[in-house]
Amino acid sequence: MGQHDTVHRDAIYTEPRECQDCHKCIRECPVKAIRVQDTVARVVPEQCIMCGNCVLACPRNAKQVRDDLPAAQQLLTSGRRVVVSLAPSFVSQFPGIRPAQLIQALKRLGFYAVSETALGAQQVSASVRTLMNSEPKQAWISSACPVVVDYISKYKPDCLPHLSAILSPLLSHCKLLRAHFGEDVAIVFIGPCIAKKKEAEQHPELLDVVLTFEDLEHWLNEEGIALDALLTTAADCFEPAAAQEGALYPIEGGMGRGIVGLSKDADARFMSFSGLANIEQAIAGIDAWKLDESLFLEMTACAGSCVNGPKARRNASVAQRRYNIVSYASTAENPEEASVRTTQTYAPRPITQDEYTEMQLKEALRTVGKYTSEDELNCGGCGYDSCREFAHALMAAKAERMMCATYTRKLAQKKANALLQRMPSAVVIVNDQLKIIECNANFLRLFAEDVESPAQLEGMALTGLIPSVSLFRRVLESGEDIVGHDVRFERSILNASIFTIEPHSVVGGIFQDITEPAFQKEQIIERAREVIQKNLKTVQQIAYLLGENAADSEIILNSIVKSFSPEDADEDAPGGQH
Repeated sequence: MGQHDTVHRDAIYTEPRECQDCHKCIRECPVKAIRVQDTVARVVPEQCIMCGNCVLACPRNAKQVRDDLPAAQQLLTSGRRVVVSLAPSFVSQFPGIRPAQLIQALKRLGFYAVSETALGAQQVSASVRTLMNSEPKQAWISSACPVVVDYISKYKPDCLPHLSAILSPLLSHCKLLRAHFGEDVAIVFIGPCIAKKKEAEQHPELLDVVLTFEDLEHWLNEEGIALDALLTTAADCFEPAAAQEGALYPIEGGMGRGIVGLSKDADARFMSFSGLANIEQAIAGIDAWKLDESLFLEMTACAGSCVNGPKARRNASVAQRRYNIVSYASTAENPEEASVRTTQTYAPRPITQDEYTEMQLKEALRTVGKYTSEDELNCGGCGYDSCREFAHALMAAKAERMMCATYTRKLAQKKANALLQRMPSAVVIVNDQLKIIECNANFLRLFAEDVESPAQLEGMALTGLIPSVSLFRRVLESGEDIVGHDVRFERSILNASIFTIEPHSVVGGIFQDITEPAFQKEQIIERAREVIQKNLKTVQQIAYLLGENAADSEIILNSIVKSFSPEDADEDAPGGQH
């Protein structure tokens, strides 16, 4: 069962040109498996648990899911029989579409048969019953969700002994299909889960390709197949049989509905939690639990379970989608069905986090202008919950200083202030009440020589300090800039430019004394440059007009000169050449 040939790309990747420094992916990633480098936020594959939160959160669609559709299409042309393992949440993905219509559409695409992944879920349910009966007083965590398995293996390795040693419903279904159709069959899973792509990479002997519902819809549109228009036959049915209670697995608590034979107080022995934040709280201190009976914890990473997976269509509320699945599923006793071995060993793969001293973290915080605890605003703008977490990410080279909003703002303000103070002209910025927000030293020198610092003028009214305050009022009201307006002030003439910074709210003004010798010298140089430029343009125009005849003119003139010159002129000339 060789893996399909494809250009290697991680299941979740970033389109760098679309990444816009919003850091939403970091905020939404439960394990902060994001590294920002050169302002681009990329997923760290070895730390990622494939929950897909970053894909859902990205406002620019910079986080993309690998397209495995070409790999599935290649399988169909390989000559092998290719069977679809269809996730039970197809009911909510294609509302109003009968299963037979979807089966026929998949066969038209070239698939040999279609089977419900829920059959594998029923195998898992049977294994869970056996596990709970054989291990009393033990707390078990379901291994149905690959995101939860990855999360525990990497970030909660202490809880790994409580992870049930059972294959996921998908991998159990793959075993079932190979037992039914033969080991040479190829299997393509279609569902709402991104993490299943990782399962295919880890178990190429069982699963060949994973597509999302989004991929399937795109494929059907390309082929012009309209599901609601398909006419079906009796042959359009699930193989080897239709699922029953396993069809409830996509909803929260659906796994428990399929595990029968528990004690009367089933709620005490079976609990369900969805969403990684809830899961983290639910398994806290699990080693210290004292139980009278075995307890099974159904855990799915997506809030609301698989029906709300990252690639599930949000065409209705979670409650409506859940209702559709419950309405479709049957909880009747399943007839005789094949049984396969569903045990699996999960090994810990803990993510090692570098430890940093308090001094190192403080030094990292100082680089972004945070010198005291009061400076640590914990605003979350960088994507991390606290400034300390951000400092840790800085030390681990997963973050950049410019991610800190307060640091970036202060840096920009410092640059603006430095530029303002070094400008040779007088500069002032005022608000809509014509009160000074900021000014530079040259403004003091020109209009307020008795004031020592620009800070002393902050909040002071502009009226009475400078001439033509009406220019500022005009720009505030109209929003149109005034450039190069000359005004008389005492014994000088000032060249003023008034411009909008924020429409009808903040206005800036630049003044230059054009009677100063330095300014006059600059003006003369500028005027000289203008004259030179005009002369050059004139010369260029003349050259263009004469350009076509220039070469001929030179030849004619040379011939005339030569005809009127003595024959031995070149020979008699000093230093002449023969």
